[in-house]
Amino acid sequence: MTTLDPVTLAVLQGRLEQLVDEMDATLFRSAFNPIIAEAHDASHGIYDRTTGATVAQGSSGLPVFVGSMSGAVSLIIDRTAEEGGPGEGDIWVFNDPYRGGTHLNDMKLVQPFFRDGELFCWLASVGHYTDVGGAVPGNYNPSATESAQEGVLIPPVRLVDGGELRSDIVDLVCAISRVPANAYGDLFGQLNALKLGVSRLTDLLDEFGAATVSTAFVELTARAASLMRSNIAALPDGTHSIDDFLDNDGSVDQPIQVSLDLTIEGDRLVLDFTRTAGAATGPVNISKSTAIAACYVGLKHIFRDVPANAGCLEPVEVRIADGSLLDASWPRPVAGYTETILRIMDLIFGALAEVDPAISNGSSYGTINALSIAGHQPSGDRWVMFTFYGGGLGGSPVSDGLSHGNAPLSTATIPPIEILESAYPVRYTRWALRPDSGGAGKHRGGLGADYEIELLDESAEVFAFGDRGRFPPPGVAGGGPSALNRISFDVAGDELIPPLASKIVGVKLHKGDRVRIASPGGGGYGDPSDRSLEAIERDLRLGYTTVEGSGT
Repeated sequence: MTTLDPVTLAVLQGRLEQLVDEMDATLFRSAFNPIIAEAHDASHGIYDRTTGATVAQGSSGLPVFVGSMSGAVSLIIDRTAEEGGPGEGDIWVFNDPYRGGTHLNDMKLVQPFFRDGELFCWLASVGHYTDVGGAVPGNYNPSATESAQEGVLIPPVRLVDGGELRSDIVDLVCAISRVPANAYGDLFGQLNALKLGVSRLTDLLDEFGAATVSTAFVELTARAASLMRSNIAALPDGTHSIDDFLDNDGSVDQPIQVSLDLTIEGDRLVLDFTRTAGAATGPVNISKSTAIAACYVGLKHIFRDVPANAGCLEPVEVRIADGSLLDASWPRPVAGYTETILRIMDLIFGALAEVDPAISNGSSYGTINALSIAGHQPSGDRWVMFTFYGGGLGGSPVSDGLSHGNAPLSTATIPPIEILESAYPVRYTRWALRPDSGGAGKHRGGLGADYEIELLDESAEVFAFGDRGRFPPPGVAGGGPSALNRISFDVAGDELIPPLASKIVGVKLHKGDRVRIASPGGGGYGDPSDRSLEAIERDLRLGYTTVEGSGT
């Protein structure tokens, strides 16, 4: 295979990324569900025709989706192989979280792309649907002990068969949801995104030729692998071990250990998670494909110069014990996968800070605080408000952490108050930075946030799924931990605090009752005694810290 000159390769890399960005934008602008339309909890990618490995991703979609979707595409490759190969004009839909990754809310569409009658690559779309059935509206059910209590699992089925849309499968996807109109709009938004991807990729091949673009696929992957090897080789050899904990699994009130032994051997990196706890009863398990995707995203945060494709992981070996917390299989519950992958990323940040403090950062706030408030409209139809909340990111070698950001598993945004208040019968009575919530350090962790939500409807139920209520996000290089997560409810004037810290099912609210969330900040970076006097004075003046909280 001939090689491409650097200019052509750079142009094709940009065009491929732009193509996927356009697919993302198409779905964001057409989805009915605010979690996709406003929070951008969705992603698109281009995948290798034979392995399903990630070839290109955009800058707007969730990176963890693009990584885990490699498993989803691989699943369809295997499924179509049983039938003699994929069919032109087919699109598959499913939400299998075990080989496809993540959890049941993430609906995946996978389409083979043909050129002159031959399979060239795969296109894929994934988006977080508001509701997919199960015992709890919004599906983050902290008390689930099996998959069926989290939602309805749709195995891979053809949504489009030889170019013909199957209305029965559209009906199925909508029927499993408490808010079928949202599901309908999101599904067709994904179909339109794939249609645009086909059009843009066809134009690209017309312009550059299939052989040239195919060569670019190979060379971009090789470039990512080479850069990752170079970054690893620049670090000192050795093994670094680190442990962290989830508060509990939502069912059994015991901490769950997540452990990493990170080893550097020349230009190879081993991420060994075999000391991690076994499978949990509750929904904090994750599939192996999701765990590997979390490693991919964690490493990309550290080695930012490496192109975002499967080549990132070529010099990396990920070891996961069969049947463990990080190797879930059906029917283990997995709804709270976000909390566990955030712990994986924190371990990577912490271990690499021991290798070289100059390249890493303190832990993020470490929980998305998934919150679902659900009730009934006057017509009797359901309304389900599902959303997540921000917190502080870790201090870094060069600056304080970002305050009130989103979790490092994604590039999603926190839905605006105006959108949530216009779509649901709630009012936000507080949305502010949380003083003293960032970990102390030469560079302070970013601040978490204080939220207060008042119910305006006559009644509703609330379900919360968070973590970091008992084990605060740690700092690195001598930096301190951040504040703990706090969730509470004002019900008829009485305060209700979840017995499991940040997880609770079915709190009954009536008009005027309130939900309160105080999210953690990020862990600090460096010795707090090295913080400049100017920075300390600025924090006090702006209210980021207080005299009481800072110990000053």
